[in-house]
Parts: sequence; C-alpha cells; structure tokens
Amino acid sequence: MEINKTALAGTVESSDIQITLSRGSNGIQIDLVSDVKKQFGPQIIKTITDTLSSLNIDQANVKTVDKGALDCVIKARTYTAAQRALGKEDKIDWEAL
Repeated sequence: MEINKTALAGTVESSDIQITLSRGSNGIQIDLVSDVKKQFGPQIIKTITDTLSSLNIDQANVKTVDKGALDCVIKARTYTAAQRALGKEDKIDWEAL
C-alpha cells in the first residue's frame, strides 16, 4: 500500500511513543529517538517494521520519539499512524491486527 499523506500518532509523554509516518521510496526507514535505544532499539524497530509489513506497507519514512513504550503501545501507535497516512481512518482493517 502507498502512503497518501504524512500522519502522526502518539505523544511524547512517559510510557508512550510518537510515530510520524510519511511517504518513502527506499524501503522502511526508521529514525528512532529513545533514551532506551541501546537496550531496546532493535525490538522497537522490529515491532514497527512488522506492524507496517502486516499492512502491506513497504515504503515509508518513520520518525519516532520513544518515551519507554511497551510493544503493544508501539504497535497501536504505528497502526494508527498508518491508517491515517493511508486515509483509512474510517475503514479499519481489523484482520491486520
């Protein structure tokens, strides 16, 4: 699927993650800002990549600001940003969850 517009989900509050998703042309490129990047960076990136892949998104630029979010929060924020970027806020793909 192709991203139509830049979209954002999440906050920069404690235990949350802010995901900004925009059109890309070189695979999934993730810019991760996190205080726990050394410890959990690979897992955060994997969760974001897996979530986008489940939605058939293979071209995207992702900017993330993590404040200690759990995997379930990362997945939810990524999914929400993707739905907004695809213009499908009203047509949720429940099977992708």
